Amino acid sequence: MNLSRDLPPTASASSIAVETAAGGPTREPRLLVSLATYNEAGNITSLIHEIHKIVPHADILVIDDNSPDGTGALVAELSQKDARIRLLARPGKLGLGTALVAAMRYAIANNYDYLLNMDADFSHPPRYLPGILAGMSRYDVMIGSRYVRGGGTENWPLTRRMISQAVNWMVRLLLRMPVKDASGAYRCYRVSKLREVNLDRIRSRGYSFQQEMLFRCYKAGCRLGEFPILFENRRAGASKVNWMEAVRSMSNLLYLGLRNLFGLEESRRRV
Repeated sequence: MNLSRDLPPTASASSIAVETAAGGPTREPRLLVSLATYNEAGNITSLIHEIHKIVPHADILVIDDNSPDGTGALVAELSQKDARIRLLARPGKLGLGTALVAAMRYAIANNYDYLLNMDADFSHPPRYLPGILAGMSRYDVMIGSRYVRGGGTENWPLTRRMISQAVNWMVRLLLRMPVKDASGAYRCYRVSKLREVNLDRIRSRGYSFQQEMLFRCYKAGCRLGEFPILFENRRAGASKVNWMEAVRSMSNLLYLGLRNLFGLEESRRRV
């Protein structure tokens, strides 16, 4: 579902609220923003600053895989000055999927209302945060989408566009999810719904994690929404996208899709 007609990009983040457990007065949701990092020292400080300018109430969890450029040490220093910043330091490159699962488990254990994941390289502009968060009033997962009306990509090479389009075509064919952009990582989850997803079943460790996680949420009955974004090139550092990981990810998706088509993936979707 494209929310571009309902929610302008400049929607106020302060207007977003959730009901109390008793169904009484609304309150500001507890929001955790997760950033998985490897060699993002050139981006992380300014990104955290920009996020907090737009959603000052957000806590930020950085999951760093022992970046050689000192990203983890930089975040540790920031966290000493700002209680809203937390660091989860890991011993090495354990994969994007495991980093995001760690963020989900952290959000569940600490009783957050929403978990919003962003790339740490400014390819996910913070200016879209209010629109994505506003959509959580109607949906359980909100996707910052490149492929709905009003969305797009900036200066992508042909190979990158081919990989992305092929992955999303495969998802629509095999996983039957009603979304245009199933591979984007700019995404907000309702944490109460994440509790219903068996995170131990996630097979993907790399870029196919995004599609598999969305599929698991959809099977658990989550309502999926999309908000248009312009995906921008990173401001500093080098891209980590490569053909080897693309092939591995598409193999994982093919396996999951075939299981789905043959009825081997259980569903708890609402009727």
